[in-house]
Amino acid sequence: MDIPASTNLSRRTAIKLAAAIAFLSSCTPTKKQSDKHVAVIGGGIIGASIAYHLAKEGVHVTLIEKDDLCTQASRGTFAWINATWAKQPRHYHAFNQNGLTGWRRVQSELEIPVRWQGSLEWFSSVDRQNKLINQIDEQIAWGEPAQMIGQDKLKSLEPNVIFGTVDQAAYSPNDGAVDPVLATIKFIEAAKSMGAVIKTNCSVDSVKQLKNGQSELSTTAGDLVVDHYVIATGANPEAPQHLAGVTIPQRSTPGVIALSKPHKRLINRIIVAPGVHIHQRDDGRIVLGEQAGAPQTQAHNERLMHRPNQFPSEEYARQHGQRILHIAEQFVPQMSNVEIENVYIGWRPLPIDGHPVIGRSQAQPNAYLAIMHSGVSLAPIVGELAAKEIALGIEAKNLNKYRPDRSFKTIKRY
Repeated sequence: MDIPASTNLSRRTAIKLAAAIAFLSSCTPTKKQSDKHVAVIGGGIIGASIAYHLAKEGVHVTLIEKDDLCTQASRGTFAWINATWAKQPRHYHAFNQNGLTGWRRVQSELEIPVRWQGSLEWFSSVDRQNKLINQIDEQIAWGEPAQMIGQDKLKSLEPNVIFGTVDQAAYSPNDGAVDPVLATIKFIEAAKSMGAVIKTNCSVDSVKQLKNGQSELSTTAGDLVVDHYVIATGANPEAPQHLAGVTIPQRSTPGVIALSKPHKRLINRIIVAPGVHIHQRDDGRIVLGEQAGAPQTQAHNERLMHRPNQFPSEEYARQHGQRILHIAEQFVPQMSNVEIENVYIGWRPLPIDGHPVIGRSQAQPNAYLAIMHSGVSLAPIVGELAAKEIALGIEAKNLNKYRPDRSFKTIKRY
């Protein structure tokens, strides 16, 4: 943006004005506002991204969330943006690479803070560590700048981390981490700036196909007639069947995420250590994610029976947070004075073959499903491609392996 020499604006004001204009330009619909109306059911990071990208295409969007925004799977996630060895096979790895590219795009468009410092990963088992070396060779062949690095380089990258007796760890410099709640809100705010309507604490009870080809959603806030509707309901196993006539076999599992109070900088990168995942946000909060899961006691299983996102008491939450923190302290001893601020239960949507479900329902042609695994990594690319398929009718061929009508097969690698 060029500011005329005669202007009375200060340089700081001019910079702010230019930034505001750039933001508004990035959120301007790329297509003329159309009469097409699409409902997005689900206010997590996937639903928010799809709503944003649909609004950019000029679509009239209504997003419906049965609770508050980003209170389910998206809040209880470690939020590691990656295309690492676990993203198998090759087509799924490439899809996640596109997801990372998408994050750099939306980071610029919406000023979403993403910490791009890479990840360090290792295992305590000698056999598993040797397997990791082979997997990193595969990563390199697939275009990732990953490498195995030794103790000297590890200590230079993370001086506060104890790597134990391992000779080397996997370094994936392309990886990043994000605050999923903040990212969701950024998507929502941008969608609203382009006319999207957001309905929270509103649930969809049923869907009726109308003779004119549209669908009528019966919601707790009244009926809503739409041309298409997106089911982005995360780990909810009933929603695809109830609203789209599609059964998605899932093996959704609970994971506990602990979030600390702001703390001085202890680590720079994502640390994937035996038993725990750790990263520290720019605001100083440390995010801890467990690997093996909580102890499988009868009492714990009973508490999880109704798929809660919160523990039944602050004391239970504190105990689980401290349990994960003690594991992390083995690798970052300075975490001994870290205070836990919040502990969440995140029910991770996970189709049994480990891949996302994206595309139209064969039973309800107006219904479009977006049930993720790797929801955070894939959010921008899924939002972009789904919006083009729904708004423009352009088939995204790189989504064909993830359609709802595929043959699901249980796999063991994930």
